[in-house]
Amino acid sequence: VQLQAYGGGLVQAGGSLRLSCAASGRTFSTYRLGWFRQAPGKEREFVAAIGPSGSTINYADSVKGRFTISRDNAKNTVYLQMNSLKPEDTAVYYCAARRMGGVAGFHEYNMDYWGKGTQVTVSS
Repeated sequence: VQLQAYGGGLVQAGGSLRLSCAASGRTFSTYRLGWFRQAPGKEREFVAAIGPSGSTINYADSVKGRFTISRDNAKNTVYLQMNSLKPEDTAVYYCAARRMGGVAGFHEYNMDYWGKGTQVTVSS
C-alpha cells in the first residue's frame, strides 16, 4: 500500500489543523493505521493509532484530549484532527500502516508501510 500525507502547515499556538493520509490499495480497510511525528534532533514518536473498523483507538499521552484520529474506509483515508496546538507539536508528521496487531504497541520499527511526511509548525 502507498500512503501520502498532506494538510500540514504553519499555525499559531492554540490553533487547529487536520492532516489527511490517502492510501492506495484494495485492502486499506484491513490495515491498522497510525500517525507518528519527528521533531528536529529527536526520534520519531508515536502519536495515534486506529484499528481497521475505527472502533479501537490509542493516543500518546502528550496528545490525548487534543488530537483525534479517524478513518474513512470508503475513501481510503485516515485523518488526524489536531486542536489546541502547542509549539512542542512542531514536527514532521507521518502516517503509517501495519497488517497485524492491535492499536497498542505502535512503534516505528513494527510498521509495514510509511508515507512521506508533512510539516506542521506551531508558532508561539
